[in-house]
Amino acid sequence: MTEVGTELPAQTFTITRADLVRYAGASGDFNPIHWNERFATSVGLPNVIAHGMYTMALVARVVTDWAGDPGAVAEYSVRFTRPVVVPDPDGATLEVTGVVSALGDAGRVVVDLKAMVDGQTVLAKARATVRPPA
Repeated sequence: MTEVGTELPAQTFTITRADLVRYAGASGDFNPIHWNERFATSVGLPNVIAHGMYTMALVARVVTDWAGDPGAVAEYSVRFTRPVVVPDPDGATLEVTGVVSALGDAGRVVVDLKAMVDGQTVLAKARATVRPPA
């Protein structure tokens, strides 16, 4: 039985420039801030940055892996607090943790998520409502 305070298994994701190119191809988002360092810095960014939706999807994987079914997620929302800078060649390391914060209706649970890169929060108010694993 899932209880308030249950911790989901933490996960770490390495985000590389190659990942961003693959995501751009899949999503159709070819904005050069996601692949061209010269362009990204010319518009005031520190370097190439990850797509927000890609970052959001990686964070959601912590919940879907725990639940065992991507369809178990009923709601998911985040607030972007800072971009995920992806330096070449090593990329960025996204660390994600989650904890059950409330029990909801119809057996659902609320999971609060924390997403960090280099010790800084990149998503705030990240929360999913999900059917927990059996």
